[in-house]
Amino acid sequence: MPVTRRGALRALFAVGAVGGTAVALAPIVRAGATGRGGDDGKGVLSPGLPHDLTDVFDEMYRGRHIRGGTAGDSTEVTVDGRPLHIMRRADGSYLSMVDHYESYPTPLAVARGAVDELGTARLSLTSMQQTHPMRQL
Repeated sequence: MPVTRRGALRALFAVGAVGGTAVALAPIVRAGATGRGGDDGKGVLSPGLPHDLTDVFDEMYRGRHIRGGTAGDSTEVTVDGRPLHIMRRADGSYLSMVDHYESYPTPLAVARGAVDELGTARLSLTSMQQTHPMRQL
């Protein structure tokens, strides 16, 4: 049976659809395979953190005290006792307000990345919930 133009286009479309789906799902599958957290940097539960946290870490990194953990859908991370605001991405990775161009596989990795970006600067104590000064005009 000869190959028709219609048959060739159908096959090409099917290969493109399957390939595109595989490329789109690869980060999600990869994040699920590596899991969240890991034993790197896990420590004992720190005072001041809720007791229902999992994937807990508490360590000194480049002279900064980073600690945190995950409780259900929320993740809490602090650098030198100041809150580091992080967000969970759809692919399972994390990003922080300090370095929102880079995604990291775990809360510990995002805390280390924030410390690297901060250098000698400190996180602000200003809450993310406060109003911007320009909105008060």
